[in-house]
Amino acid sequence: MPYSLREDEKLEEKISIDILRRLFRYLKPYKKEILIVLFFIFVVMTVDLANPYLMKIAIDRFIKNKDPKGLITVGFIVLLLNLISALCAKKRTERIAKITHRIILNIRQDLFNHVQKLSFAFFDERPVGKILARIIGDVNSLTNLFNMSVTNLIPDTFTIIATATIMFYLNAKLASYGLLMFPFLLITLFSIQTISRRRWQLVRKKNSTLNAFTHENYSGIRIIKYFNAENYRKNIFTELAWDVRQAFVRAVRINDLFWPMVEFSWGVGSIITFYFGIKMIKSGSITVGLLIAFSNYIAMFWRPIMNLSNFYNNLVTSMASAERIFEIMDINPNIVEDEEAVELDIKGEVEFKNVSFSYDGKKKVLEKVSFKVYPGERIALVGHTGAGKTTIVNLICRFYDPDEGEILIDGVDIRKIKLESLRRQLAVMFQDTFLFSGSIMENIRYGRLSASDEEVINTAREVYAHDFVVSLEKGYDTRVQERGLRLSTGQRQLVSLARTLIANPKILILDEATASIDTHTERLLQKGIEKLLQGRTSFIIAHRLSTIQNADRIFVIENGKIVEEGNHEELMKKRGIYYNMFISQFKLWSEEKEIVS
Repeated sequence: MPYSLREDEKLEEKISIDILRRLFRYLKPYKKEILIVLFFIFVVMTVDLANPYLMKIAIDRFIKNKDPKGLITVGFIVLLLNLISALCAKKRTERIAKITHRIILNIRQDLFNHVQKLSFAFFDERPVGKILARIIGDVNSLTNLFNMSVTNLIPDTFTIIATATIMFYLNAKLASYGLLMFPFLLITLFSIQTISRRRWQLVRKKNSTLNAFTHENYSGIRIIKYFNAENYRKNIFTELAWDVRQAFVRAVRINDLFWPMVEFSWGVGSIITFYFGIKMIKSGSITVGLLIAFSNYIAMFWRPIMNLSNFYNNLVTSMASAERIFEIMDINPNIVEDEEAVELDIKGEVEFKNVSFSYDGKKKVLEKVSFKVYPGERIALVGHTGAGKTTIVNLICRFYDPDEGEILIDGVDIRKIKLESLRRQLAVMFQDTFLFSGSIMENIRYGRLSASDEEVINTAREVYAHDFVVSLEKGYDTRVQERGLRLSTGQRQLVSLARTLIANPKILILDEATASIDTHTERLLQKGIEKLLQGRTSFIIAHRLSTIQNADRIFVIENGKIVEEGNHEELMKKRGIYYNMFISQFKLWSEEKEIVS
């Protein structure tokens, strides 16, 4: 079911451990680097653990016995160890930052590549903004997770275990007092985990919806301004932004419980330790140095707990993003290349055998369509909007597979042809021409990336685009914005025509390529198209029937079926649907001409 801009995506609930396992697979290529980081972490952790014990020695042995030389020696050892620790901490931070950013790059690249492989059906169901939110926002949110998983999770876990072990080794009874609040904290943290995870999922969904709306808004800014709809769109944006804010506040309220609970447990544990510790000093069970060392070890025990709670918060937040990323990566393309698919040097014969197709699995757009087109033939597809014209060419390009029947090219089932081989020899020129940000030279070269500058220029000359290109300030190096907005509609179509010709396709599809342009440019475009059509099998979708009178055959499509077939003269003699459409357009054209004159 398609997602609207205002509708949040539905995500399946997945086991967190499975998602974590998938995430941490990205760490495998960096085992050596991670081992080096862990070595630096081990050094820092060892020094931190040694500091309180060295303090105990300094107090109980050297201060108590008034031994300044021993005290200076311990001080020098502490200084040296902490300098080494600081250096290792710096190296650890540098290396983990490099590893994390490489991993994020790999995840983003994998997601981008996977999305490019997905079928048109995937893009039909989702606004572009929501896809961008996955590739940019959700992937970025994983940065802290990978960073903290190495720098916090592993060392802090070992620090907690090592600190507890040392405390029980020094005095089991005092250690029990110090850690009395630990079970209470664990129960509290786990009890709020589920709520926190769901709330952060909702934050990511609301952000995605806002991102999709913003993308659509600025893509259609001209329409918004034409119809004076700024206030209407502003109100929608405000509503969506408020939804994000509300979801974030609810998530943060849960997150804010973590640190206070840790600090409360730490504080109560410290009070209990000092209360019983002072009694034990008076009874001679422990020394002052041991109690001071214990106070430091208690801090060392609870500080990693705080770090781990912060990591846990980040984990909960990141899990929502990870679920959204893997939800996309788990989608399989509808169009899959057969294992036995072959390269095919296309001659241009196209045949439909009882082809039926539906976009939604319910309403048939094509039903039992059959025809055969011979190499070099010009076929025009005409019919009312929604009749099935564009669907036919989408199936030829194998953007979708038919529900029933076969599509053959040169007698080979289209599903048995390698996708790259098929699409390399097809070219489509749309009415709504899309140009990429970059130079005109680069946009023409998209038709064949290996083309030289000279080939690009010669191709532009062949389709009468060269004159307008060289008249621009920087000629072929002129930069165009996204969708080519700096060029007129006719100029964009001439660039598109050059891009199509340089691809040297065997099968050509023109979707009303001469619409919405001035008469002079249309004449140039028609001459260029005539050049392009020579010797190629072509399918021309036309709404203006005057442009297809020279077609070898015309297919009239109604309700997903070919109801009439023949050339212009044959169909006019039949006085059927085509005849009525042509006469209707001719009358309308005559009336418009009369009004103008």
